[in-house]
Amino acid sequence: MKLSKKQIDTLNFNNKTFLLVDNSHQGTVNKETKFEYKQDGNLVTADYYGGTIKYGKIIAKLEADKLMMLYQCLTNEGELKAGKAMAKISINENEKIQLFLNWEWWNKPGEKGTSEYVEI
Repeated sequence: MKLSKKQIDTLNFNNKTFLLVDNSHQGTVNKETKFEYKQDGNLVTADYYGGTIKYGKIIAKLEADKLMMLYQCLTNEGELKAGKAMAKISINENEKIQLFLNWEWWNKPGEKGTSEYVEI
């Protein structure tokens, strides 16, 4: 569902937590991974950890109803990974933010996928 101008103008990721709903098989995070977001103007950041991830970091630029993201993480197996994503933002029936990502790994060229996350 397309966001209204009012919804776009009032988007706020500060102190919001997200969990995975669905992920492509090439993805690293799982449903035990927790994402904790912060926002300062159009700068959106997140720390993530849990499940398969020892620690990860996202830095993103908010552009209307999209987040242009860069991310990196260290897995529990000791693999250092990095990539980029474009997240389409929507609001679900419970008034929670949903993110629909198209992502790609930089350390594994050509490996791409999609993910869905929801605010809890």
